[in-house]
Amino acid sequence: MAEVMNKVDLDVAGVIEDINGPIAMVKDVRNLKMMEVVKVSKYLLIGEVISVAGDKALIQIYEDTSGVKPGDYVYGTGVPLSVELGPGILSKIYDGIQRPLDEIYEYGIFIPRGIDLPALNRIKKWHFKPLVKEGDLVRGGQIIGEVPETSRIVHKILVPPDNAGKVVYVAKEGEYTVEEVVCILDDPVRGKQELKMYQRWPVKLPRPIVNKYVPTEPMFTGQRVIDFLFPIARGGTASIPGGFGTGKTVTQHQLARWSDADIIIYVGCGERGNEITEVLEDFPKLTDPLTGKPLMERTVIIANTSNMPVTAREASIYTGITIGEYFRDMGYNVALMADSTSRWAEALRELSGRLEEMPAEEGFPAYLGSRLAAFYERAGYVDTLSGKKASLTLIGAVSPAGGDFSEPVTQNTKRFTKCFWALDKGLASQRHFPSINWMLSYSFYVDTVSDWWGKIDPEYKNLRQRIMDILVKEDKLQKIVKIVGLDAIPQSEKLVLEIARIIKIGFLQQTAYDPIDSYCSPQKQVKMARIILKLYDLLHDLVVNYKVPVSELEKIKSISEIMRIKIEIPNDKLEKIDEIEQRLIKEVEDMRQRYS
Repeated sequence: MAEVMNKVDLDVAGVIEDINGPIAMVKDVRNLKMMEVVKVSKYLLIGEVISVAGDKALIQIYEDTSGVKPGDYVYGTGVPLSVELGPGILSKIYDGIQRPLDEIYEYGIFIPRGIDLPALNRIKKWHFKPLVKEGDLVRGGQIIGEVPETSRIVHKILVPPDNAGKVVYVAKEGEYTVEEVVCILDDPVRGKQELKMYQRWPVKLPRPIVNKYVPTEPMFTGQRVIDFLFPIARGGTASIPGGFGTGKTVTQHQLARWSDADIIIYVGCGERGNEITEVLEDFPKLTDPLTGKPLMERTVIIANTSNMPVTAREASIYTGITIGEYFRDMGYNVALMADSTSRWAEALRELSGRLEEMPAEEGFPAYLGSRLAAFYERAGYVDTLSGKKASLTLIGAVSPAGGDFSEPVTQNTKRFTKCFWALDKGLASQRHFPSINWMLSYSFYVDTVSDWWGKIDPEYKNLRQRIMDILVKEDKLQKIVKIVGLDAIPQSEKLVLEIARIIKIGFLQQTAYDPIDSYCSPQKQVKMARIILKLYDLLHDLVVNYKVPVSELEKIKSISEIMRIKIEIPNDKLEKIDEIEQRLIKEVEDMRQRYS
């Protein structure tokens, strides 16, 4: 593989004394700062300072260090690891440190070492429309202009959070590149400040906000087991733990496609190359159901496979969330999918081992919990500096080894996320998808989003609770049946088993590839829950008061119709559910007369 040499004018900041994989000890340090980006050796590999002590510093290198040796020079850049934020981010696929993979592909199928391409296109012109005029006083985070980036998303040009002043120049409406100055501010303290259509921001520094609120509106996903039983709020946090083959990636595809978020950030962090390839092939083909245009028009993908350096894997999470915060600051509702935080944690463990830090449980560093907390704390429903309310929702997949939910990453994640969607290997092997185990999963947002659901149906909480009660009772009965057999339990309890089966197959199970079942509206979800509970009440009356055996209930044809609602009745034909209910009531009445 050809190695790319970038011709840059950099000052020598130190000399490599020792190197261990991606970790290098640098001596004779001159003016290096914590978190500063450095270029390493003649290959100009990208690295970051993680420790400074006297005239020595530790750096982590984000690229393959083959051929790097003691005595090689380290060059300082004077800036922390940052991302470029501006028009042109959407629809792009980046690596873990925001290098554009589509442009890198011109150099070969592997990323050449030392390559340093700008994240944003410097040649393309964007149509800039100013929203301020000369003489206006503007503050950090304020919107000064707009650029129609895609058919759906208008890119808001923001004043960097640390800038403010009086507008002394603003560009006229027209076509500009991201490098051209579109506004000049005059600040009495800092003087003239030139603003371009893009800005840089350090990835490990959260972007500032005005206020953070308790999330009260659900991020609706169209997936019944999530929305109805274990909802997530806009600005909330969720984890999807599951072993290999349980459907984490497909579940995240469904969330990305159908959730009512404005912007989707997908971070493929350390997963196998074939899984990332599947994402890169599938996402561009997905259609946005709201516009009919490609889903990529409101999506950013950070792709970092398991064969890439572990340091870049660790950085990819921060790159993705900083981009998410940027779009949140424009006033958009953003959803970030991280797949998976386990691989990120494994990168932390490898780096910690090379740094010879004291290991904690299962070799993970002692600061694993605090790093996960710092990541999930960047979610929220907030007042932005631009004066808008917006949200950043974080959904992190967890890949516990062997599906063991007691391992440290899963347990620490549970401490900081308020939704826990536990994927079950047993359900997946039964082809029950989404394979979210209703006995292990939970959501702390049920109460906070109840007011929203109350506008759809005032009985939402009662309906949800009744369905959960039936599922819990069925779980207990299944354990008893294994001991005493099905014939030994009363007819009323056999009915519970039958209704639970209908709930699992007809309500919780959902086909991602079915044109009708792939997305279920809130109105349809409520009607489906209502008719299943109506069925239970009617059949319970037959079994208890009219002594009808559960085996006779199979003659009621409406039961099979209820189970096919999900795939036969579209979201805009819900009156057909009422017709099924009327037929059900008539069939039950006929059976009452036969047994009275």
